[in-house]
Amino acid sequence: MALARWALSRSIPPMDRASLPRELRPFVDEVGRLTQWPVKQKVQRMAAAQLAARFEPGREYSEREVNERLLDAHTFGDWALLRRVLCDWRFMERESDGTRYRLSAAAPEPATPDPA
Repeated sequence: MALARWALSRSIPPMDRASLPRELRPFVDEVGRLTQWPVKQKVQRMAAAQLAARFEPGREYSEREVNERLLDAHTFGDWALLRRVLCDWRFMERESDGTRYRLSAAAPEPATPDPA
């Protein structure tokens, strides 16, 4: 509950959705948050790369900090799914006890938009 209040209190500037790959745009709102999780794995990986871009390389995050960033990044309320995807697909690494997270050195870059 506290995490939800924290996320709602944040002011998020609008984004240019044209900067996203065409396949990802239907899943992103006007401020860059995911509105639903894509079905196709190719688009899921694009979404995961966009989420990973919200984290700073070389910095360690607590589970709470990861959850807070992910809350800012989506509207469907499943930060655990997003955190699990980031780790399973090696965008992020986590300690075996789940207390510390960091962006993987081998994390793929976010996809660039298709030429229109």
